[in-house]
Amino acid sequence: MSDHSAIEWTDATWNPVRGCTKVSPGCKHCYAETFAERFRGVPGHPFQDGFDLRLVPEKLDQPLRWQRPRKIFVNSMSDLFHEGIPVDYIARVGDVMRRASWHVFQVLTKRHQRMQALLNGELAWMADLPNVAYGVSVEDRRHGLPRLQALKATPAQIRFLSIEPLLEDLGALELDGIAWVIVGGESGPRSRPMLRAWVVQIRRACRAQRVPFFFKQWGGVRKKEAGRTLDGRTYDEFPLAFERRTESRENATTNGSPSRVLG
Repeated sequence: MSDHSAIEWTDATWNPVRGCTKVSPGCKHCYAETFAERFRGVPGHPFQDGFDLRLVPEKLDQPLRWQRPRKIFVNSMSDLFHEGIPVDYIARVGDVMRRASWHVFQVLTKRHQRMQALLNGELAWMADLPNVAYGVSVEDRRHGLPRLQALKATPAQIRFLSIEPLLEDLGALELDGIAWVIVGGESGPRSRPMLRAWVVQIRRACRAQRVPFFFKQWGGVRKKEAGRTLDGRTYDEFPLAFERRTESRENATTNGSPSRVLG
């Protein structure tokens, strides 16, 4: 959707698919659905069909037109591994990611089982792409921790977790095979609370296992006021692999300022 994303952990968003359906508690107050449904019925608007699932093939070549290397969040308004997306269309998305090798693509899903099956099967070539990071959402123990285990069993060059919205204490996390962890609270008028102790425990696990930790936000009704500092500092850490992908084309920067990276 945007070459200048407001999402803190990416540079741009790319939506060759629009729309999705709910699968777990993390979807309850979906920001993408709320945004899309505002425009249902507006003729000519990208979301004139609201949040109904729709392929957008005219957007497929968008990353190929962006010459400056970027971190690109794939389907910020959908889920690439949604059961309603044909396998051959997912392959077309993968082909663009392969051809646009100067970018880093961030693919985030709640459909861990389908991702695992496809990347272990007919789309195994997509698992080998060195510029694609595959991640899963982890909001609680019941739904999120099985996704974490499935991700570990999924072939990928880079794996990451988006622990947002964090809805409960996740317990001890074993992060072997995980290259990056994002944590954030839910925002908006119906946002559910996130406790500091839950965040600190995840940060501690990342430190102990040398995994880059990115703290996105506290969230809440007034997320800007709540901010995104933890114990007096911001955590904007990225995997070293992200920066290595773009060093040959430009200095390793994120939104114009140096990033902290961990290998």
